[in-house]
Amino acid sequence: MKKYPNRRLYDTSTSTYITLAEVKQLVINGEPVSVRDAKTGDDLTRSILLQIILEEEAGGTPMFSEAALANIIRFYGHAMQGFMGAQLEKSVQMFVEFQARLAEQTQGLSPEKWTQLMQLNAPAMQAWMGSYAEQSQKAFAQMNEQMQRQAEQMLGAFGIKKR
Repeated sequence: MKKYPNRRLYDTSTSTYITLAEVKQLVINGEPVSVRDAKTGDDLTRSILLQIILEEEAGGTPMFSEAALANIIRFYGHAMQGFMGAQLEKSVQMFVEFQARLAEQTQGLSPEKWTQLMQLNAPAMQAWMGSYAEQSQKAFAQMNEQMQRQAEQMLGAFGIKKR
């Protein structure tokens, strides 16, 4: 895709102008999305994806609380910024995998049956969510161990030993 100075998005594969909503649908469908500035060739993909998230957050039921957004902002410029990004990415990936397994196990259920399942099988849903929470906790513990090892290596390089 290309983005022109008039702020319009052009889908080079279909030779048509497309809207942000159509880009969102491509992402939802799992299509690879790449947006380049038509004039400079700069990669604008992240900017476009962030714009879609901003519109979603403003337009309906937000996914992020104000506290979560404030905490994310606090990590910009912090020494832990890279770790925070990696942890968020890993958590989202685990949730996507959890959702895929859940969808696979409940394939073919009508919305009414899904509602009944959720109401009648609260213990099963709690078990599924517990599994996800356990995976998240393990990932966080692994990240913490990795950070400790890296800190020890860095301090060791300066001749400082951990007590």
